[in-house]
Amino acid sequence: MRVDMSQLQTAAPRRTSGILARVLADKRRHKRLPLRLKGRFMRQDKQEYECQLIDLSAGGGAVATDARPEPGERIVASFEHIGMLEGTIVRTTATGFAFRIMATKHKREKLIAQLMWLANRNELDSAEERRHERITPPNSLAMIQFGDDAPVTCRLIDISISGASISSTLRPTLGTEVTLGRLRARVVRHHGQGFGVEFMDLQNAAALRRHFG
Repeated sequence: MRVDMSQLQTAAPRRTSGILARVLADKRRHKRLPLRLKGRFMRQDKQEYECQLIDLSAGGGAVATDARPEPGERIVASFEHIGMLEGTIVRTTATGFAFRIMATKHKREKLIAQLMWLANRNELDSAEERRHERITPPNSLAMIQFGDDAPVTCRLIDISISGASISSTLRPTLGTEVTLGRLRARVVRHHGQGFGVEFMDLQNAAALRRHFG
């Protein structure tokens, strides 16, 4: 089951399972997506603390941390896969606090898109994600380009007709469009060694071997 933006904003509760059941059953205006993402936040006194995101929506989120900022205090937080968020503390909890996001309409729309990607990818079975045979190319070096930036060298972990796994210290936002070699693709997941991309179109296996062999 895939999630669209309207589900994350206004979907009515209905029968489903797994992570999406908890999203759709939430009675908040913005539907909360359960997440476990590491992050840091800065209080008004400029002190920084480690934290872990518990859930998030376009309207706000809940965080686990040892720090206890005051209700009404403004914070700036940064989470892996999500990036930077500004907000105001709504209340403290037994494990941390809840905060309300302060953002423009454009920023909220971008956040909804990120949450949509995360929800859909969490629901995918790993066998489906790797449904096509993957090969380790003899020549693992390739060029990748992000938007209009200059191409940079990357290292391929493996590749299939539907996508590739890339070794990199970069963590591009999920949904980012890239060009791998001459192939257009989109970032669809992060992993311990880097990130994975999905090609816009299925490729020919023989052509891939010639191109990346």
